[in-house]
Amino acid sequence: MISIFFEAAFFKYENLKNMMDPFELYNPTKLIFGQNKIETIGKYLKADDKILLVYGGGSIKKNGVYDKVINALKDFSIVEFSGVEANPKYETLIKAVDLANTEKVDFVLAVGGGSVIDGVKFISAAIPYEGDSWEMVKNGGGDIENALPFGTILTLPATGSEMNSGAVITKVSTQEKLVFSNENCFPKFSILDPSVVVSLPKKQIANGVIDAFVHTLEQYITDSNKSSFIQDGFSETILRTLIEIGPRIFKDSSNIELAEHFMFSATMALNGLIGSGVKQDWATHMIGHELTVTFEIDHAQTLAIVLPGVWEVMFDEKEKKLAQYGRNVWGLKGDDRLVAEQAIEKTESFFHSFNVLTRITEYSEKCYLVWEIPPRIKERGWKLGENRNIDSMKVEEILKTRL
Repeated sequence: MISIFFEAAFFKYENLKNMMDPFELYNPTKLIFGQNKIETIGKYLKADDKILLVYGGGSIKKNGVYDKVINALKDFSIVEFSGVEANPKYETLIKAVDLANTEKVDFVLAVGGGSVIDGVKFISAAIPYEGDSWEMVKNGGGDIENALPFGTILTLPATGSEMNSGAVITKVSTQEKLVFSNENCFPKFSILDPSVVVSLPKKQIANGVIDAFVHTLEQYITDSNKSSFIQDGFSETILRTLIEIGPRIFKDSSNIELAEHFMFSATMALNGLIGSGVKQDWATHMIGHELTVTFEIDHAQTLAIVLPGVWEVMFDEKEKKLAQYGRNVWGLKGDDRLVAEQAIEKTESFFHSFNVLTRITEYSEKCYLVWEIPPRIKERGWKLGENRNIDSMKVEEILKTRL
């Protein structure tokens, strides 16, 4: 049984006058969790569905997941599309859209990690979309009126895409990596079988833990002008769980009990619950996307690079929340400033425990290319962070701290 080794966190209630923001919480995805659940997929499909089966580079054929899926779908008509990249590219996905329209499929099934699932969200929305589907992405998904139904079989816990309506897509020709979201882009169902974790390479486990960890922090380490006791408590539980089990499953991925907690933590980190009624940051993700486009660094690695820089540059407005994080998650003691500073150090050390580097110069000899990023931010008119006060100049300052 997993035993969280931190003392229970107790909130201070002197700020009750600062209420949560109004919010709507909607999540229609059916979550099917547990071992041997892949075999049950036929229960969640219509008998006459023609299915577009989408996956990545073929790892599912090596670890046995492909065979399980094909056997479970033996009574269905299937069209396959493979080759979705780790950062799904528009240029690849549009080929799947053309195939789906030619074959007149009824349902799309993603078998993979967050990138494949994100790609399927684009495919499902682009199939009925009238006009240039990249405009759909550039518009943030706001003009998506409907999408072909789709489901997912998760093979890599990380992004939480299996239980949310958002996706990140890259267009290579224009060097854009953009986010879109729409209520029509929730999976109809997602199958989470923790036994798939056993076959994951250490690098993917490291990336998955860090991705889930930073997703949680993006919704938790903001300014402290709102009371959000429930959301904070959920967030801190996810963070403490990942701190305890992350290094353990990195060393031994065969432990199914750990895999269950890892997989569910990643899903809960970004299914809408902990972000309801609170401010959200996401500057680390948006800057990280630019690092991926510029240097082809793994998404989670970019988060590990950027996050400490965001906290250092925006320290004054985040100090109280960083101190709460330090006390309730890391068990630190001292005044707010000391605890907040130590919390940043603890977080970066946590990333290092997965052999993940946290400096741009450790990934590329062409680090001078980083200065192409602030002008792109300025050209797009982006204002990042929970208070929309991180402009291109702040981005440049953040990047300077991470060389």
